[in-house]
Parts: sequence; structure tokens; C-alpha cells
Amino acid sequence: MNNTPDASQEATQGAAVVTVLNSLDALIYVADMSTYELLFINDYARQKWGEPGNKRCWEYLQKDQQGPCTFCTNHKLLDEQQQPTGVYVWEFQNTQNKHWYQCRDEAIRWIDGRLVRIEIATDISDRKRMEQELEAARREAEYLAGTDALTRLNNRRAFFKLGEQVLKEAQRFGRPTSIIMFDLDHFKQINDTWGHSAGDAVLQRVATLAEATIRNADILARIGGEEFAILLPQTDMPQARILAERIRQTLDSDTLLINGTDIHVQASFGISSCEHCDDLTLAGLLNIADEQLYLSKQHGRNRISVHQISKP
Repeated sequence: MNNTPDASQEATQGAAVVTVLNSLDALIYVADMSTYELLFINDYARQKWGEPGNKRCWEYLQKDQQGPCTFCTNHKLLDEQQQPTGVYVWEFQNTQNKHWYQCRDEAIRWIDGRLVRIEIATDISDRKRMEQELEAARREAEYLAGTDALTRLNNRRAFFKLGEQVLKEAQRFGRPTSIIMFDLDHFKQINDTWGHSAGDAVLQRVATLAEATIRNADILARIGGEEFAILLPQTDMPQARILAERIRQTLDSDTLLINGTDIHVQASFGISSCEHCDDLTLAGLLNIADEQLYLSKQHGRNRISVHQISKP
């Protein structure tokens, strides 16, 4: 008995396969791996991209390509002996319609023996959009967790998270590090006299002025109430004092108009600085700056007190 299918059986089987491929809600195409000639596209592709005519795969499916796509997976589908390596799964945003697709590519032998790439591409735009929205929400939550809601500066949590990395680098390479702390003088009087909304406006103004004065590498934070801190990487005491004085003068010369009233604010400053911070923690460095700030308050306010930490 002869079990070899005749031509009519092969045609019937081929038609059945095409029917199945045309019923799938995904792009399916077959392209010659050498010439990029399209040998088959299913009905889904025709509905989305139209009739291919004599276009090659990169001309038909993509936009503004001057030759085979740089992201073509052909080289991933064959081994060194030019034999198929199996299915390769990847995700890609189509250059023509901007939809995202999960692609399953494989090199196979076509009915005439030549190597072809068959790709099944499923539209995952909705999933990708959800992933991007979740990632954006995660980043926003992370940002808000480290941001002071009123001034939009770093909060105490972010100051320590970022600052500990800076201090580790300073300890590793023996670089100087300084902290400036400053606290607004008689801030309670502003709240009591003009109200908390005026106090909030003052804090926002102070944050804006301080942020405009520091360097990009400096870490400025509102660490509580009317208290601010600045971590200064690779900064010694003289440099830190110059910056603190610049901020002090900027605040002292500024006037904020609120409801027709000029509000003038001053601040007291404390600075701690270490040239060799090997055994020092960020909390320890901050506490020393806080002690110096307290001294400035004791000695008349609107001034700067400093402490240089010497190597043991």
C-alpha cells in the first residue's frame, strides 16, 4: 500500500494550513532569508498593512527603511553552520503603526528547500501601555517618597539615601565632604503674624533661592520644618563657607511680597567638614553641623558657625 500523499492531498493540506494561519489574530509572514522576498502573508497582515505587491519584508512592514532592517533577527536564527537554531522571541515597536508586538521568529526550510524566516507577531500594545503606565507610576511614587511636598526639594529620606552614597565615595577616595545646615530665624513669628500660607510661601521662596545658588552635584533637602541641609561632595571647609555665605546674603537681601506685605527672612547656618571621613557616618556629620547651627542661634542668628573634623 502506498502511503505517500499525492499532489491533491498536499494541496488540500496546504490549503488547510493557510486557512488556520488566516484565522489567527496575529501577523504571520514568511520571507526569504537572503532576498527578503515575501513568500506568504496572512489575512491579518493584509488588513493592517494592505497588499504587499512586490515589496520585500522591510519595505512592506516598516517605515523609512533604506535597506534590510538593522533590527532584523536573521543572524539570530542560524548557527555558524547556517542551520536553524529554533524559535527566537522578542518585543518590538513597529516603525509604521507604532504598535508593540511580541515576535516569534524561526528559520525553517520552505517547500522548495530554501531557508526562510517565519514570524508570528502578536499585538501587545495594550499590555505594553499598561506596563509603561505602571512603571511611570512606580517612578512617580519613588520620586514622591523622596520629595518634600511643599518645596519639591529632597526630603530627609532622600537626603540620607543619596548622601550615604556620596560619603562612601568620599571615604573610598579620600575626598573632602561638607554639610551646610540652615534654619530660618524667627520663622514662628511669620506663621503667627501672617498665617501658615505665608509661612509656606516663605519656605518655597527659600527653597528656590537656595536651589539656584548650589551646584548640580550638591544635595539640597528640607529635612524638617524650616530646617534645610546641603551635602557638598568634594568640598572643603573654605569652599563650604563661601557657599553658605552666598546663601545667607541672598536670603538676607530678599524680600517676599505677600498680600501687600513685605516679608523679610534671615537664616542661621552651621557647617561641618571632614577631609578624611573614614570613620564618620552621614548622621554624625549632620549632627555636628546641627550643633554649629545651634551655636549660630545662640550668638545672635543670621550668622555662620563651622567645625572642621580632624583626622584622628
